[in-house]
Amino acid sequence: MPIYGYRCGQCGHELEVFQSMTDEPLRVCGECGGSLRKLLYPVGVHFKGSGFYTTDYKGNGSASGNGSTGSEASSSSEKAEKPAEPVGSKDA
Repeated sequence: MPIYGYRCGQCGHELEVFQSMTDEPLRVCGECGGSLRKLLYPVGVHFKGSGFYTTDYKGNGSASGNGSTGSEASSSSEKAEKPAEPVGSKDA
């Protein structure tokens, strides 16, 4: 069963209640008789499995999952674009 949080609009009293998803939400504060409002809690979602990549998640400041910066990535791609010289092509 999920835990729902409530806060009273008059006295500020907060409570958490185990309730079924089909139960009616609480409306009246047990402390002062004021009206209750349901609290929303932030939820962290982490997708796992073979269909997700480490680059899909916000990292610690880097744009890619392997930790390389943009200048390192561009220099490595420049090296890959240069054709290799054939062996023995230098004049002696």
